[in-house]
Amino acid sequence: MIGRFLAALLALAAAPAAAETLAIVNGRIATVGPAGTIDRGTILIRDGRIVAVGADLSVPPGTRTIDAQGRIVTPGFIASGTGLGLIEVRSVEAADDRGASFPGISAAFDAGYGLNPDSLLVPVARLGGITRAIATPVYGDAPGRELLFAGQAAAVALGGGPMLVRRGVAMVLEMGDAGAERAGGARAAELVALRTVFADVRDFARRRAAYDRGETRDYGLSRADLEALVPVVEGRMPLLVSVNRASDIRDVLALAREEGLRVILEGGAEAWRVAADIAAAEVPVLLTPVDNLPASFESLGATLETPRRLAEAGVLVAFQGNGNHRERELRYNAGNAVAAGMTWEQSLAAITLNPARIFGLADTVGSLEPGKDADLVIWDGDPLDTLGRPTAIFIRGEAQPMSSRQTELRDRYLPAVRASLSQGAER
Repeated sequence: MIGRFLAALLALAAAPAAAETLAIVNGRIATVGPAGTIDRGTILIRDGRIVAVGADLSVPPGTRTIDAQGRIVTPGFIASGTGLGLIEVRSVEAADDRGASFPGISAAFDAGYGLNPDSLLVPVARLGGITRAIATPVYGDAPGRELLFAGQAAAVALGGGPMLVRRGVAMVLEMGDAGAERAGGARAAELVALRTVFADVRDFARRRAAYDRGETRDYGLSRADLEALVPVVEGRMPLLVSVNRASDIRDVLALAREEGLRVILEGGAEAWRVAADIAAAEVPVLLTPVDNLPASFESLGATLETPRRLAEAGVLVAFQGNGNHRERELRYNAGNAVAAGMTWEQSLAAITLNPARIFGLADTVGSLEPGKDADLVIWDGDPLDTLGRPTAIFIRGEAQPMSSRQTELRDRYLPAVRASLSQGAER
């Protein structure tokens, strides 16, 4: 008896002193999990995590309660392949930290460093329901820089605590037209270069001590880049490959199979043409659903039906936004995919649970399930419709500001504009 009493005292002492229990009640909860959609449901949150989700939950006494008033509640959205946290003004070089021009760093470039949680782009994206992002490096623009890899992507949170969530969620690589140009002008040259690099990395991983003593053959990459690629060749870090042409996609799948790599396809303008191959290889695809015009010869087969066709083939699909300053349009892209044949549930998953699964984050975010971080959004309408707006946003259980610089400028100047229009009408 005394032992159990002491254990209870110790458990009480170990409980966070500032822990808060929050209940969101009377919501139409799109869990994107096994529970599906729950009408008039309740979500219980404690210390930033979801502890229960259901239709008939009792709310503990003293719990702070938010009445969703029948509105839709979704998981927070995840923006993939973005520069959020790494860029402010594209035309100002000092405000763009997405890529480096130092020749000794390519694969070793880590987007998890230099993040700016105070970026003005973050609140704008957050007001589009985005609570997490995959900050992704791009290739530097230094003349003559022919590096195969752009660097490592990082998972970030757009509020509710530290911005950096996880480093090294993917290694970024361009293939197709852009990759061929970097490798000397031909696709075959890049494929040969990649196989050579992977052989070097495996040799380096086996002979680190000999390398440090200068007893190995010369490698084409710096030590930092070789170290960064070890998790890739060991299958612990996926290779995020930007590729569009159907034949290039087949080459990527063959390379992954032969080298034992995990890959994620990005772009995928013609992915629908090889959907069966992609599904058989269990390779996910990141794409922008509104891409339907041939911007180049490698995307002649672009169509709005790509998301639906991939989903029907069994491919895990996630959606991307329309650029760093337009990430808020991610949900509009998902809405367009619904108009082109995907179900509403499939499109919602493509901006929540699917990217979480693709980048190894599904244990903490992506759906509204007990044990996961309380990243969620309450909407005043359909979140995949342009007229829907968030009424409350939570990241790790913490309510986020419902304003951005744009809304502040609107609120500052709109009264004067209205007054001027009113005076003009009176004249």
